[in-house]
This record gives sequence, structure tokens and C-alpha cells, in this order.
Amino acid sequence: MNDTADLVRRWRHQRGMSQARLAELAGTGQAAISRIESGRDLPTLVLLDRIASALDCQLTVAFTSHSGQTPPTT
Repeated sequence: MNDTADLVRRWRHQRGMSQARLAELAGTGQAAISRIESGRDLPTLVLLDRIASALDCQLTVAFTSHSGQTPPTT
């Protein structure tokens, strides 16, 4: 399991939505939602954005450091 899987499943449950309904709203198949929620697949950012929209959520992507280091500079 991974954070993405857990978040998609929790938001979907909170919205009282089936995997099939989420898939329909996100423009994908129910099997894809199942694979994402089980952690077997990691969705693309495009699909994650569509899933977030279907769940009435905002997708935020961030890189953070566990050690408190600042990001590398170019």
C-alpha cells in the first residue's frame, strides 16, 4: 500500500462513491481505480488530477526533505 492508494480510497469512501462511479467521473475504468487503491499501480499525474477533480479535491504535488535540507540549486 502507498499514500496515494490510501488517500484515493479514503476520499472516495468519504464521498460515498463506488469505484465504478469514481472511474466514470475520472474517465477511466473501475479496474484502474481498483489497482490504484490496492497499490498495484501508480497513476499518472494527469489521471490523479482527474481523480481529484471527480472527488472534488485539489491535487497538490510537493517534494519535501525528511532531513530539513533545502532543495538542490542549479
